[in-house]
Amino acid sequence: MDSENPLGRFLRARRERVRPEDVDIPSADRRRVAGLRREEVALLAGVSSDYYVRLEQGRERHPSAQVVEALARALVLEEDAVAHLHRLARPAPRRRRPAARRERVSPTLLRMMEGWSRTPAVVLDRCLTVLAHNTLGGALFDGHTHSRDLMRLVFLDPDAREFYPDWERVAVNTVAGLRAAAGIDAEDPELIAVVGELSLKSETFRRLWARHDIRQKTHETKRFRHRLVGELTLEYEALTVNSAPGQQLIVYQAEPGSPSEQALALLGSLTADVVEAPHDPMSSTTKDASA
Repeated sequence: MDSENPLGRFLRARRERVRPEDVDIPSADRRRVAGLRREEVALLAGVSSDYYVRLEQGRERHPSAQVVEALARALVLEEDAVAHLHRLARPAPRRRRPAARRERVSPTLLRMMEGWSRTPAVVLDRCLTVLAHNTLGGALFDGHTHSRDLMRLVFLDPDAREFYPDWERVAVNTVAGLRAAAGIDAEDPELIAVVGELSLKSETFRRLWARHDIRQKTHETKRFRHRLVGELTLEYEALTVNSAPGQQLIVYQAEPGSPSEQALALLGSLTADVVEAPHDPMSSTTKDASA
């Protein structure tokens, strides 16, 4: 985890991702470092090299908003990463962590989801564990070792690359989404457990986590190769659940009239005879028992 000097770790990771040609710096000379040199970032941001070194080393931890914006431009950060950098530079006062408790999904939301008979929907927590799903949402992810845990499904499931035809892109976006959801709370016990396990068991996760990509889960087109109905191309929207901070409602849809819409309808018909209430974590003895 990144509890020690999170600002410096982020700056270094992002600096190493920027190619000199991305910021119009000639790169004909042999470079001994990945990405940009510290003095190059300092020059682009309009700060002294010594000041920038202090930022990376953690000897200066609270740059001004103007400096943060200049660093964001120098490091070619996207909007979500810029917001994250501001949070690292001005972290909120640490509050006492409440005692761990099982997350619950609103009964009203569960009823609403189950009314969407032709629309897969799932509710995720900050670590992308499936807290609830409607019948079609459960059917979409059914049949895997980690069907109810999307982080472990992507990185630990033996058939993940078959299920996700664009697995590399999915892996990058999933890790970036986890970092965005986690924010700067590096002491979240669930997050520590997830990152620790995946870092030990997946070299790819370990490499992607070290990149410090930050990308909110908002909307995207994603391809699936389902064991029952074949290929599906679905668009999803990620909606925050205001009544339960940290929860996200993910709703999938196929383009009207497309083969994917037909495949989704077939999947619905194959599961129509299965009477299943929306998955509720309170029905399990532990939060991730179904994972």
